[in-house]
Amino acid sequence: MFKDFLLKQMLKRQLKGVPQEEQDRIITMITKNPELFQKIALEAQEHMKGGMDQMAAMQKVMLKYQDDLKKIM
Repeated sequence: MFKDFLLKQMLKRQLKGVPQEEQDRIITMITKNPELFQKIALEAQEHMKGGMDQMAAMQKVMLKYQDDLKKIM
């Protein structure tokens, strides 16, 4: 419970400037399955360490987990 609160607060700070409706949608997705988003972030970091830029790394990893992301939405 406290962990969820901290996660939501951190996400709100990161999403500053994003419309509230979109913020709520993103926060809901992440809180439904935080382990998935942690895996995505770690894999993207590994690709970036290998020399890939951030956008390309995220796209590659998001495609890999596309079906899981669709289930959450």
